[in-house]
Parts: sequence; structure tokens; C-alpha cells
Amino acid sequence: MERVLEMDIESFSDVDLIKCGVYAYADSPAFEILLFAFSFDGGETQIIDLAQGEKLPAEVEEAIFDVSVTKTAYNANFERTCLSKYFGRYIPPESWHCSAVQAAMLALPRSLEDVGRVLGLDEQKMKEGKELIKYFCVPCKPTKANGGRTRNLPCHAPEKWELFKTYCKRDVDVEKSIRRKLHNFPIPESEMELYRLDQRINDRGVLVDMKLVRNAVSCERLHKEVVTKRAYELTGLENPNSVAQLKGWLGDMGMEAESLSRKAVAEMIAETDGEVKELLRLRLMLAKTSVKKYEAIERSACSDGRVHGMLMFYGANRSGRWSGKNVQLHNLPKNYLPDLELARDLVKQGRFEDIELLYDSTPNVLSELIRTAFIPKQGCRFVVADFSAIEARVMGWLSGEEWVLDVFRGDGKLYEMTASRMFGIPMAEIGKGSPERAKGKVASLSCQYGGSKNGLISMGALDMGLTEEELPPLVAAWRKANPHMVQFWWDVDAAAIKAVTEKQRTKVGRIIFEYKSGILFITLPSGRKLSYVKPRMAVNRFGRDGLTYEGISENKKWSRIETYGPKLVENIVQGTARDLLAEAMLRVEKKGYPIVMHCHDEIIAEVPEDSGSVDEMCGIMAVQPEWAEGLPLRADGYQCSFYQKMVVSSSL
Repeated sequence: MERVLEMDIESFSDVDLIKCGVYAYADSPAFEILLFAFSFDGGETQIIDLAQGEKLPAEVEEAIFDVSVTKTAYNANFERTCLSKYFGRYIPPESWHCSAVQAAMLALPRSLEDVGRVLGLDEQKMKEGKELIKYFCVPCKPTKANGGRTRNLPCHAPEKWELFKTYCKRDVDVEKSIRRKLHNFPIPESEMELYRLDQRINDRGVLVDMKLVRNAVSCERLHKEVVTKRAYELTGLENPNSVAQLKGWLGDMGMEAESLSRKAVAEMIAETDGEVKELLRLRLMLAKTSVKKYEAIERSACSDGRVHGMLMFYGANRSGRWSGKNVQLHNLPKNYLPDLELARDLVKQGRFEDIELLYDSTPNVLSELIRTAFIPKQGCRFVVADFSAIEARVMGWLSGEEWVLDVFRGDGKLYEMTASRMFGIPMAEIGKGSPERAKGKVASLSCQYGGSKNGLISMGALDMGLTEEELPPLVAAWRKANPHMVQFWWDVDAAAIKAVTEKQRTKVGRIIFEYKSGILFITLPSGRKLSYVKPRMAVNRFGRDGLTYEGISENKKWSRIETYGPKLVENIVQGTARDLLAEAMLRVEKKGYPIVMHCHDEIIAEVPEDSGSVDEMCGIMAVQPEWAEGLPLRADGYQCSFYQKMVVSSSL
């Protein structure tokens, strides 16, 4: 019988865990494990007081390094990383299980406290925990009352310490209860394989150019000083960045401003000149913050010069996609500078005056250079490959919109063909810069998941010169051009409702819907299931009966959420795209391309200079899984000496 070691640790570090991540947290010289609570095979939970000289039992230490023993914890990456530092020896993820991942796969909350409450467990996380962690696990401010100490030890509050030990044991008991509760919903081995790969990628991390990072922060600070000084000279205001003061000054200059948002200021700039125009431009510069991610990189970098742990497995539990942590890879600014390398060299060398002289906006330059802070180690380069239009391909495949698949089997000109079908114009008459193509593009991007007028507006339709009156006909034209996609929305809607209300297993094309144990499961073509907890029909915001479920809403709280066909289709398509990326990652890694990052549908590998190629990696990505028969895949790629987002040509 397989042995299971369940555990929880409490630890101290002078590095902020939330802001810097567990790898930097454990990398600190001040890091130490205070308490270790454990249980073997569901037995009685025991506590080891490491802070007061107790030692880990030999049985526990042996189990930690024995691959035949399953180690489990809630957010197991924390325990595994901390124990690697404690033992001074790398602990691979192969025999580790994460209960937080298991909960996330059922669309339950990620926090131990919240999932315990949602599951209604008898054992609940102790509410005193936050206060105890603040007292023992982080530095304290020196005061006269505490004798000027910077840290609270067990001897400073023995009663609190005993309560802290109880708290640590309780976390193991709660984790055991979660495992028992979710026993019938184990993590499939296919997902465990991906989890282990995810952990290895996070452990590997990616090298950062710290000289560039630090000089970018310095450049931003000096730029702000220059801009603020000039704004003060123009206005004489005490605080020229104050909205109220600036509105008053503009009023005195004959310009009433209802808003000083970025968009409003940009519009006013076009309507004015002289000192007012200059001040408004300065306002835009002051409003743009371009160094927060540099600061996040600086905080998160470890002593090996690499940032680790930037990806969260199953971070988006509606689709199962990865989400970002610490640096937030998924929303890095794109590169548009034609002389990116020059700008990068100037910042890295600290030539800030040259930046001001050569470029219109220093903040924009710094923003575009954020990606370039990530670099390959010596003797390597980055090989980058990105799925081409993956969501559009998956949507066409799942819905049976054959003309879309034909486009991707051919020249891939989706926007041109969309415009041709929408407006009845021959493809030959639709050039890359034509207004019809632009309309086809914005409609394709905004209407695929049921978007209408507001969706077009959010995608910039009005900025293209379209009027609000033109938008409803544009939506109608797109839907007429894509009848199978529209039908797919409502077939999915009906199937989900039938599964919930009639408790019947239903199927739409390659997608299966079933209700089990209070959860609506949607099985994707890969076999992976999306989960919707406690689904039921309820009156929605439109006054009609619609499908609802419990989950984490946009305000990050557990609540009842409305859904319907197009939204479910979005989850299904993005979930399928995630599965394609996941399988591609496994293939890429096995072929000798060590992955250091991935973002959306893109993989970044750190590859020795004398091995591998862009074409080979793109080819590996474009392999069609057995479950995706008939889905045309393509990947485009490039190689680079620092990470960037460049326009790539077709490789396959």
C-alpha cells in the first residue's frame, strides 16, 4: 500500500512572501522553518518544534526523499521549496501532490480557509492564524516596549507559541479532511504529469538582467523628477500631479476638464496648443507607471540571478489555464520600437539623457523594455514558439464552421475571409489596410463569444472611426457569416441546462455535459473536465431563467455566478486551447527544449547555441494530438538573445 505523508510548515523570513514569492522567501539567509506538522497515512497529526531545538524524526526525513512515498500539502510548492532550502538539497516534484490543485480542478477556492468553508468541513482553519503568523513569522518593529528586538521568538510569548503549534497541526487536519472529501475526484495522471512539469519550470526559473532592471528604475525616477519640475514651472502649483489642482489651473487657462483620464487628456491634447498642450503631455507622462514590473522582478530575483515561480498551475479554474504570479507574465507590454536593442543598451548603460533626446516618451521606452529584462544564460539563446490564432482554430473546429478550418488549412487569412463573407466582397478586393478587413478583424475578435455592440466598443471599434449606429449591423453580419458558431452557443446552452435540470448526460459534438455530486462537469475533447459547483436555474439579470453556479466572482469572493451558452463556449474553447498548449509543452520539454516561461499560447525555451532550431520547436508544437483529429495547427517562432514580442513569419 502506498504511504502518504501529509504536512504543513510554519516558517520565518525577512522577505515578503506575498510580494516576492516563495523562492525568494526561502532564499533569504534569514529563512528558517519553525514548526513541522505531519501525519502518516491519515493517522494522528504530530508537531515538531524546530524553533526550540526539536529534530525531524528519521522516518519523516527518509519519507521526504523517498519517491515511493507521496508527499501532500495544501499549496505543496511552498513546503517543497522550503524543505529544499532547509535540507540544502533539491527536492524534485515527482512524488508530491497538491491539494490546492485538486480543489482548483473542481473550481473550488485556492485558499485553505475558503475551501474548508465551502466544503463545510468539521475541521476548519483557525481564525487566529493570521495574527500568529504576523507575530512569529515576519520581522517586528523595534520599540521600547519590546526591548528593541526585530523578531518575536517563542520565549517572548509562550502561550501564543503553544497556540501557534495547535494552528499548524490544525492545517494538516483540514488538509486531510479536504483529501477525504475530494477522494472521489482524484487528479488524473495526465494532469499530474503536467503539474510535475509546471513545478520543474518554476524551479528552473529564468535569468534576469539586473543591471537593466536597476537602471530602468533609476531612469524612471529621474524622468519623473524632470517632468514634475517642468510641470511646476509651467503651473506654479504645489502639486502639479493633483487632479483637483490641475483642473483648477486648466480652468484658469480657459479649458474646463470633466476628467483627467488618459483618454480624456489625449483628446484634449489634440484640441489645444502652447503651455496647456505641454502640460497635458506632461500629465500623461506622470500618469504612466512603467517600473512596477521592474520592481517586481527585482524583489523576486533569487541569489542565482533568476526569477522563479512566476506561473500558477490551474490558476484560471474556469478553463484550467495557467495564471501569473509576482511579475505577471501574462500582461507584459509588447514591443513596437524599431530600434529595441539600441534603446535597451542606452538604459542598461545609464545613458538617460540620450533616452530623453532620442525618444518622445521615456516611460513608453521603459515599458517596452520590460520583456527584455529576461535573458538566457551564457551559451544559450531563447527559442520562442507561439500557436497561431489558436482560439479561432479551436472555435471553428468545435462548432463545425468548415470555412474557418478551410482558411487555416490554406493561407490563414481569417480576417480577410471574414470580411468577404460579412460584406459579400471578393477576397481579392480586401487588402491588409482596407476598412473591410479592419471591420472583419474587430468583429472576429469581439463577437466569437457572443459579444455585441459593447464588445466591439471594448475592442476599439469607435477608435477605428466606426459610429455606434454601425455596430449592431456589424454584429448581425458576423453572426450571419458564422452560423455554426452561433448555433454552437445555443446548443451548449441547452445541453448544460438539460444536464443540470434533468440530470441527463448530454453531448454537443465533441463536448459532453453531465451532472454528478452537485457539480456540472463539461468534458473537453482531451478528456479533461471543467467544473461548475452547485449549478441551478435562477432568474438572471435579464429577468429570464438562466444557468447559475457557485464560484469565485470578479470581486474575488465566493458567490453565485450567472452563465449562458456563449460564456460556457468561451470556457470550453480556452480550456481546449490550454490542453493543446499543455501537450505541446510536454513534447517540447521531452525533445530537449528546457522551458523557462510560457505565456498564453507561447512557449519560451532556454536552448544551447549549438542545438535545436525554431523550425523544429514550431514543428513539435504543431503536432496534432490524437483527440484533435481534423484541427489544423500551426506555430510561428523566432530566436533572440533577450525576451521580446516580435512579429514572426510563418514557419509551418
